[in-house]
Amino acid sequence: MPIPGMRGTEHIGFTVPDLDEACEFFENILGATTLFTAATDFRQDDSDWMHEHLRVHPRAVIKEFRYLRLGNGSNLEIFEYESPDQNTTPPKNSDVGGHHLAFYVDDMDAAIAYLRENDVEVLGEPTSYTEGPNLGLTWCYFMAPWGMQLEVVSAPNGTTYDDEAKASNGPRLFHPALVDETKV
Repeated sequence: MPIPGMRGTEHIGFTVPDLDEACEFFENILGATTLFTAATDFRQDDSDWMHEHLRVHPRAVIKEFRYLRLGNGSNLEIFEYESPDQNTTPPKNSDVGGHHLAFYVDDMDAAIAYLRENDVEVLGEPTSYTEGPNLGLTWCYFMAPWGMQLEVVSAPNGTTYDDEAKASNGPRLFHPALVDETKV
């Protein structure tokens, strides 16, 4: 049984080496809007609060964090920390704790062209599924300036798993072709 009242993902939080650079990238390249800035030089030097509540070094400092919204997806909570034990190497997807953020786009070719025109490192060429539950989905990874892995995905005609979810009234990937206007 899930947590009572579970609705979905409200935000995704992550730490970057330079908050201004990260927010500029998310605003200018991906179209995010900064909702607010908070926690300038937040620290708890007289207690273990930082470790107890955030599982970081007790003398870690949240230099600043910003809350961003990107389209109709989850919010992004982006932190810049200083900490005596800070690891400054971004994890790879294959590392424990490795991750990436994926963003839905309507037109994969236009998205990849835009990223390249803006000197964003694109990893390989778009990959399209030709069978299985992801049939209809195309994806491609790209890199944020600080080394975080990001991805664009598109499925303008839906996917097998979306079709099956729709048939069973289950959750589906959002994109305009799948929105049931009678339930919005």
